Amino acid sequence: MTDIASRRAAFRKMHEAFFILPNAVDAGEAKALRALGFKALASTSHGLALSLGEDDLTSTLEDTLTNLRALVAATDLPVNADFEAGFAESAEGVARNVALAAETGIAGLSIEDRKGGALYPLEEAVARLRAARGALDAVDPNIVLVGRTEGFLIGNSDVAATVARLKAYAAAGADVLYAPGVSKPEDVRAIVEAAAPKPINVILVSPTMKAADLERLGVRRVSVGGFLATAARGAFDAAAKSLAETGALPPASFA
Repeated sequence: MTDIASRRAAFRKMHEAFFILPNAVDAGEAKALRALGFKALASTSHGLALSLGEDDLTSTLEDTLTNLRALVAATDLPVNADFEAGFAESAEGVARNVALAAETGIAGLSIEDRKGGALYPLEEAVARLRAARGALDAVDPNIVLVGRTEGFLIGNSDVAATVARLKAYAAAGADVLYAPGVSKPEDVRAIVEAAAPKPINVILVSPTMKAADLERLGVRRVSVGGFLATAARGAFDAAAKSLAETGALPPASFA
């Protein structure tokens, strides 16, 4: 199996060109994605919460670290950690927890700037991201840090404000920039151009979004968040409902 240092170096290099980064919940999904030819994968906090019977943004630090260890061990692919907001209020706490995440063998890690239904003040968000960068560098400078701004997810679709935050996160040490929820081509293009040369990650948030279209807009990385997990849960719920109501499973269960 590829050693951790090599995975990290390979993952960093992948960001020089376009690629799709699918999100897996467990070892079985990680192995399935590896078999399909994907070159890297990411965890998903939403998918993990679903697997634990909880709501999104409720998984604990220990839940997350356990999940990351399982994903890293499952295949030889680089793993990018969905690390929410670092599971700490202070920048020092973020640094401590990021160091624990790095010990699992991850090749990348994202830090959000959301606190409940609002964003952290910019200065505080920058300090938290800078602390994460320092913690990663102490383990391996090749670990990719993703700076996320959650404005679009909480109803603030101001592109200029989003760009300002992403630029600040780049200056604080983020290697990749990410504003989940951005979907309009003109918004994506504006963010790509403003943040250059840093690579931009975009998540597919609707059936109309296509990776090829995003690549043409200059996006380097496309992820899916918890949407593979919700697709799987939808199929499970449909089959379970059929079993409860009719005593039989639908044909798709035997495919």
